[in-house]
Amino acid sequence: MNAPTDLTPRDAVRRYLDRRSTELSESSVRTYRYRLKLWVEWCEDENIERVEEMNGWTFERFEAFRAGQGIASPTLHGEMETLKGHVEYLERIEAVDDGLAKKVHVPDVPESEMSRDTMLRPEDAEDLIRFYRTNDHVYGSRFHVILELAFHTGARLGALRGLDLRDYHSDEQFIEFVHRPETETPLKNQRSGERSVSLLPEVCDAVDAYVAHHRPSAHDDFGRSPLLVTNHKNRVSENAFRSWMYRATQPCVAGTCPHNYDRTTCDFRSHSEASKCPSSRAPHHVRTGSITWHRDRGFPPEVTAERVNASQEVIEKHYDKASQRERMELRRRPHLGKLKID
Repeated sequence: MNAPTDLTPRDAVRRYLDRRSTELSESSVRTYRYRLKLWVEWCEDENIERVEEMNGWTFERFEAFRAGQGIASPTLHGEMETLKGHVEYLERIEAVDDGLAKKVHVPDVPESEMSRDTMLRPEDAEDLIRFYRTNDHVYGSRFHVILELAFHTGARLGALRGLDLRDYHSDEQFIEFVHRPETETPLKNQRSGERSVSLLPEVCDAVDAYVAHHRPSAHDDFGRSPLLVTNHKNRVSENAFRSWMYRATQPCVAGTCPHNYDRTTCDFRSHSEASKCPSSRAPHHVRTGSITWHRDRGFPPEVTAERVNASQEVIEKHYDKASQRERMELRRRPHLGKLKID
């Protein structure tokens, strides 16, 4: 290869991902890699051998190809947005003509489709947490503590599983989220994701009970002492954390099954099948419900944003699931008295 214009689509993507890997979290790089893998495979099927062959018609045909496969509108939006960023990189290294990225069409998506409709409803979360707090046989269990921490802090899965015992400050009632990529627990927003988050006494009581009675003593492969530990004395993996959360949020934990299954024989109660329960929720759904709950409880947007490490714009667009009526009643009506004329 004598010039960047001679790059193949595959080599161009490889260079782009190598460059972005220093700026993005591992999970974001994985997402970019998957999206651009589809682009590379399509280019190879179409016999596009060098990036200099790309033009507006190329991008139009790729978008039509992916849309024709019946993928969801937000998925197509994300793929074309990632492709546009890749082409902007190619412009910068002079592998393609300036202005080519403008020819990548990123389709608009209705706001209702862009938002994540599934969440752990705040009222359901409160019922579950009350149950865990008032029943000795589950108090301080791993299911209890991950729900307490996730719903109370609104933190992401990666931030929670990356917590060490040293990051939890019981006496001062707060936890620290720290970016530690060198020992395989990065934060999504890297150093800018680092923060201290205050905890209520009752949340600390639950974590204290977990540490004292339910947490196995353990160290990970890097000599760190994780807060959340499996029965095999390892730091909980992302997949295991998801399974724990699915189990923790099943409504039959605190009441009757809304789907009329027999709790004693229901397959969904097993570790491997919990995600298939129609009412169980993933960590991201708990984060969405938590952010909505924070806002409904009167947390200012800027305080919520700092607490959960997301911009106000992202919270409004993707996480805050309150209806217009709920926003009026819970957030604006309490301020109505300020408008009285004496």
